[in-house]
Amino acid sequence: MELVRANLISRARARDGEAFRALTEPHRRELQVHCYRMLGSFQDAEDALQDSLLAAWRGLEGFDGRASIRTWLYRIATNRCLDALRSASRRPAKEWDIPGVEPPEPTRLGEVVWLEPYPEALLEGAFHVPLGPEARYEQTESISLAFVTALQVLPPRQVAVLVLRDVLGFHANEVADMLDTTVESVKSALKRARAALQRRQSTVAGREPPPAADSSAEEAIVAKFVSAYESADIDALVALLTDDVFTSMPPLPLEYEGRDVVARFCAGIFRAGRTFDLVPTRANGQPAFGAYLRAPTGIRHGTGLVVITLTGDRICAMTRFENSVLPSFGLPRSLPALRAVPLVSPCSWRRPGTRG
Repeated sequence: MELVRANLISRARARDGEAFRALTEPHRRELQVHCYRMLGSFQDAEDALQDSLLAAWRGLEGFDGRASIRTWLYRIATNRCLDALRSASRRPAKEWDIPGVEPPEPTRLGEVVWLEPYPEALLEGAFHVPLGPEARYEQTESISLAFVTALQVLPPRQVAVLVLRDVLGFHANEVADMLDTTVESVKSALKRARAALQRRQSTVAGREPPPAADSSAEEAIVAKFVSAYESADIDALVALLTDDVFTSMPPLPLEYEGRDVVARFCAGIFRAGRTFDLVPTRANGQPAFGAYLRAPTGIRHGTGLVVITLTGDRICAMTRFENSVLPSFGLPRSLPALRAVPLVSPCSWRRPGTRG
């Protein structure tokens, strides 16, 4: 194996593109997920990944072999993400733009508004890599919307240290080498990051875990959600929510917490005969749906992507993203007029790609 790798490195240094791809392709998906965790944006993560691979191609002469190719690539990608975070100008939050719908007064304005979901179809190649011995988070937990959102309020260096140490399990000395700093500095940053993350996650500490993906328990609650949402049945929808359910709508800053205010918000969305069809997918390890508004012409226009977070047999969070994310999930911007058979049967919801 070492001889094969040495041969590929030698050929890649001689500008053999196929050899370079053979070295880097096995790590491509996990590196993209790494960039996504740090940046919170699927598109920004893809840009950072491309920049990282270009930097690796140009800088292969500087690879001294002391670390593995994987560790070397993580060093490059992490520093590209740090550069992006430091240089990014603060993008303004978007204003409410749904005509004819007046939202209730929000519980608060969100700190993290430029957040995007990650298509689960792209996670398949990222989770086959064994984590380091010091990893503290399950792989599915470390890609959840709640976790990625919490990372975005940390200082960039703390984000890098926490992800490299607690998510990926790199040793402190490896992280110090990646970031050109000391082990003591890494330990200090990790301590502060853990404390900040624990404060943000304290409200969910006692919640039941979500049902397993593709389980009958998950399918049951998802089917009820689809039925309630597509029929605009507010009572049925509210019955599925926890008392402290949380709703956000990146890049809109409005956030709602509590069953009553979320119910008022949903009632406003469904008012004036607005009805939707939901097309199932998955994002960040969670059930998600392309939401399509039925127009008088019969054409259904994509209004966004709704991601639900489950706890036990209830929904504890609903996050709505703009329709610009639909193509990343292989979903169209619009659907043809309704047929006689519903697009999604609430009684037989299945994850895409599974047998019904």
